[in-house]
Amino acid sequence: MTGYYAPKGGLPPQTSLMTGRAVFTEAYCFIPKGCFSDIVTSALPGWEKARLWLIARPMSGFSETFSQYVMEVEPGGGSDAPDAETGAEHVIFVTDGLITLTIDGQGYELDAGGYAYIPPGSRWTVLAEGKTPARFHWVRKLYEPAPGLGAPTAFVTNDRDVKPSPMPDTNGVWATTRFADPADLRHDMHVNIVTFQPGGVIPFEETHVMEHGLYVLQGKAVYKLNQDWVEVEAGDFMWLRAYCPQACYAAGPGPFRYLLYKDVNRHARLRGPGAFGPAR
Repeated sequence: MTGYYAPKGGLPPQTSLMTGRAVFTEAYCFIPKGCFSDIVTSALPGWEKARLWLIARPMSGFSETFSQYVMEVEPGGGSDAPDAETGAEHVIFVTDGLITLTIDGQGYELDAGGYAYIPPGSRWTVLAEGKTPARFHWVRKLYEPAPGLGAPTAFVTNDRDVKPSPMPDTNGVWATTRFADPADLRHDMHVNIVTFQPGGVIPFEETHVMEHGLYVLQGKAVYKLNQDWVEVEAGDFMWLRAYCPQACYAAGPGPFRYLLYKDVNRHARLRGPGAFGPAR
């Protein structure tokens, strides 16, 4: 698969209308591609020739498990110390350009569609090696250990090398590219790609404990978020708190694809942040 959307920044002209589609509610946040302007970019310590759009972060009372960045790194830029957060695990998904990623001394080249899982405690670096800016999604989460299970191991793959798994009874119009093995309970998050062919639907209102980040990589659709039907297209981001109802109708004319984060495979916390009991 090719043609992943990546924001280019810039600013709209002074003659543009202000009115847009962005909304923040108690159940979801919707950030349309028009919000990805220069004025809302950030920089990070330890990174050279890099900027980012920070599109999700833990927020008490909303979505509390993950952060997601859309990174843009100029040729020759990158970092030898990307993240000082102890215990964080990471997923990198490349939408444009070329990066060299090293994980505990092992080097990998990732182009568009490249996917990497980086376990907690890893030493890793990123360098933009191409002649054009490298653009990639960076999902971060504090790893939650489970009794009897070690942390997952690092792996690198590409969207084009992973066969999508059709959802049952859908004739293949709804499929999920699962980069991590769903049966591997060491993983406490999954970052997958969901694909709908024209006419594909989520035919019921999904309501579940998993938090979601959905960045539209390709195509367009209408997506139900809580009680609202929202038109979405490539470059838009949807951020859903736990139990926010969702559904989808992809009318076409081409495939509708999005990068999906969700937390998985762990007990609901009863103590500490986000729970009722005191922390131990």
